[in-house]
Amino acid sequence: MGNCSGHDFSIPPGKGPHHVGCTDLMVGHTVEGTFFRLYYPCQLSERSENPDWVPTKEYFNGLADFMKINRRLSERIFNYLFGSCKIPATWNAAFKPNTKHPVVIFSHGLGAFRTLYSAICVELASQGFIVASVEHRDESASATFYFKEKSTPEALKTGEPEFPLRNKQVKQRADECIRALDILFTVNSGNMVENVLKTPFDWSTLENSMDLCRIAVMGHSFGGATVIECLCKEVRFKCGIALDTWMFPLDEVIFPQVKQPIFFINSEKFQWAGNIFRMKKLDSATIPRKMITIRGAVHQSFPDFTFLTGNCLGKIFKLQGNVDPHLAMDLSNRASLAFLQRHLSLERDFNQWDQLIDGKDNHLIPGTNITLLQVSNTVGIW
Repeated sequence: MGNCSGHDFSIPPGKGPHHVGCTDLMVGHTVEGTFFRLYYPCQLSERSENPDWVPTKEYFNGLADFMKINRRLSERIFNYLFGSCKIPATWNAAFKPNTKHPVVIFSHGLGAFRTLYSAICVELASQGFIVASVEHRDESASATFYFKEKSTPEALKTGEPEFPLRNKQVKQRADECIRALDILFTVNSGNMVENVLKTPFDWSTLENSMDLCRIAVMGHSFGGATVIECLCKEVRFKCGIALDTWMFPLDEVIFPQVKQPIFFINSEKFQWAGNIFRMKKLDSATIPRKMITIRGAVHQSFPDFTFLTGNCLGKIFKLQGNVDPHLAMDLSNRASLAFLQRHLSLERDFNQWDQLIDGKDNHLIPGTNITLLQVSNTVGIW
C-alpha cells in the first residue's frame, strides 16, 4: 500500500489530442556519447506497455547519494513509494506519421535524470511535439549508465570554489543538448543511427517527421541554465523556456550573445534576489523576455515527484507547495505552449492561454515576487 499505485498517486497523462509513445536512444557507449528519452505522438495499439518511471535500482542509489542518505534504507523507501510508478506513455509504440512536428530538447536539473520530468514531456508530445529528454553525463545527474566503464566522477572537493565545476558542467550540458539535436537532424534526413540499446522502435519511421525550423530548448533548475547556454551556442534553437532556473553556473559575458526569446517560469518559494537579478541581466528592449511566478509553488513543483507523494510527505520533503500540484503543472505547461506557439509560429490553438505569458491568472504573479533594488541602467518588459 506504500507505492504510488496503492495510494493512487500517478503522473498525469497528456491532455492533448495525441496518444504518446516513448523510447530510449543511446548513441555511443561512453561519456562522450548521447543518451535521451524520446517522447512522440504515437499510433494507438491494443497491446501497450508503460515504462517504469525509475528505469533501474541504480537510479534510486544515485538519488540516495545526491540526497546524502543511506543507500540500503533509501532503496527500500524509494521502491516502496515509487517502485510501481509508470510513465503515462506507451513504450516503443509505433510513431504516428503524416505531419511534421516541432521539436523540444529538454534538460533535467541537478541530481535528476531523463525520466523525472515525464509529466512535462508527455504533455508536450500529446500536443504534437517531438521531445528529446537528455540524460546528462557531466556528473550532475544522480545516475546514468554506459556500456563501458566510465571514469571516476568529478565531484566538488571540500573548500573548492563551486563555480568552475558548475560552469564546466553547463557547457558540457549544452553540448549534449546540441548533439541530441544533431542526431534528430540525422534521423529526420533518413540516415540510420546505431542505437546501442537495441530497442525495437523503428527509427526510420521518423524520416521527414520533424519541423526543423521550429525547435525550442527547455529545462529546469540547472537545466534552465543549460537553456541559456544552449541559446548562446546554437542558433537552431528559436526560443527557450527556463523553469525555476539556477543562474549560478553561467558566465554573464554570454548574456548579450543570446538573441532568442526566453520565458522564465519560476516558483514562488525557490527564488532569491541575486538569482532574479542575473535573470534580469538577460532583459532586452528588442528581444521578447518574459517572466512569471507560480503562487505557492516550490522548486520541486516541476519534476514528477510532486505527483507521487501525499500532501504530508510532499510538504515534509518540499516536493509540494501550497498550490495543488496539478494546477501548478497545468499553468506551467499551458503558458509554455502559448509561448511556443508565439515564437515558433505554430498554427495551433495554444494562444487561448496567451494571458498566462503575462501572468494574468489568480495563481500567477507577473514577473517575480522578489523585491529588487532599483538599478538605473536596467530596462525591461517583464
